[in-house]
Amino acid sequence: MNINQLNKRLFNSFMGLTHWLTETKRRNIIGKPFMRALGSLTLKVKKAQKKNTALESAEEWQRMFPSKKMVPITRIEENTVYAEIRSECPYRGSGNVEGCHRMMEYDRKMMEKIGASFTVVQSQAEAGNTHCVVAISSKLP
Repeated sequence: MNINQLNKRLFNSFMGLTHWLTETKRRNIIGKPFMRALGSLTLKVKKAQKKNTALESAEEWQRMFPSKKMVPITRIEENTVYAEIRSECPYRGSGNVEGCHRMMEYDRKMMEKIGASFTVVQSQAEAGNTHCVVAISSKLP
């Protein structure tokens, strides 16, 4: 098993726990700091760097994942980059969009350090969606 496979296996192993912690507002009392801590750990392990543009920020965000194929960039518009999260999420088809947004605290924490904003445009939790769509925008100075 190479390092990328190990990284992907480790990433996927946390999905059940993070889903449970973010599923309800009550459990998210623990879930939010846990997701932010995971984001901080990822930033440290992957040696994330602050970036200046939306595209650079999106590429740095991609680098935090086991594979860029999991989170491809799909569109670039001025100061906003759109990407998909294609890895299967426990929220897929559940209707719990709020839980999905709570789980994405992981990504928001990373983007704080990288220097961009992170917005969920479309969630796998919504009926019929097989991936999430996110927008990464440059922060204004």
